[in-house]
Amino acid sequence: MAPSRSATMTVPRSARGGIGTFASPGLGWRFAAPALVVMCLMNLVPILWSIGMSFYRFRADRPHTPPRFLGLGNYVELMTDDGVWEKVTNTGQLILGSVGLQLVVGVLLVWLFYRPFPGRRLILMLVLTPMLLSTVAVGTFFNFFYDPTFGFVAWIMRPLVGHGFIPLGSPTSAMISLVVADAWMWSPFVMLMVMSGLSSVPKEMCEAAEVDRAGKWLRFRTVIFPSVRGVLLLAVLFRTIESFNAFDLISAITNGGPGTSTESLSTQIYGTAFVLFQTGRAAALANFSAFVIIVLVNLYFHAIRERNRDQEA
Repeated sequence: MAPSRSATMTVPRSARGGIGTFASPGLGWRFAAPALVVMCLMNLVPILWSIGMSFYRFRADRPHTPPRFLGLGNYVELMTDDGVWEKVTNTGQLILGSVGLQLVVGVLLVWLFYRPFPGRRLILMLVLTPMLLSTVAVGTFFNFFYDPTFGFVAWIMRPLVGHGFIPLGSPTSAMISLVVADAWMWSPFVMLMVMSGLSSVPKEMCEAAEVDRAGKWLRFRTVIFPSVRGVLLLAVLFRTIESFNAFDLISAITNGGPGTSTESLSTQIYGTAFVLFQTGRAAALANFSAFVIIVLVNLYFHAIRERNRDQEA
């Protein structure tokens, strides 16, 4: 006898799948707990250890010597050390020169590649290639590029100056060489960020500005730039942080020379920790660098909040 159509089969809720299966309280925390534990071990513990170690005098090459508590002694020594402020000045010069050049070159690349033209995709792939390379490879390439014997820069400058030219021979030319290498590698990143911002510009507003016979500069100032300003600030923030932490490019091209004219805070931290083995002092210097980066990030968010307030007003 066929079963009645009105008869229903009762299926347990746990066997139906869907949301009810994973809706029990606390189950999400069980899945997330291993990842949170790993994040704490990999990030929080080293940060806390670094902060604690910065208050002590300790050498990693003498692990059996007990650390000596100094309080804020390491920080006071850093604030009164002229060598540290020299590294801060070098880092600031690198950031201003590199990020400024990246913005200029990135905007010019956007102007070049924003409109389609024959071969655009192939040329764009070649332009994006430096960003895909490792920093050590770029540094090694430019190290040969700046070689005073067979380097391209020395070959170009020799007829102009009338004698042999050493690109890395003076503090000014060495810093310019680092700025050019960093800008060559990361200007395509700025280009991509600005192009993503341009994709959000309303076409209707541009067309309305053209109908009102607004010039190119007026259209850029009133329509295009307000739409890409947030993305441009984000690109400046990313590149500022990366340039502030630059180590491998400096190590591969100049190794901090000539003298200490191109040493940055990152190279100073490395030398203090792994050459001089002054672990406590290196931890204090690293914490100082982290504080500067936090200040830069907060300045960025302050600029974003001011921008949002202006738009709401």
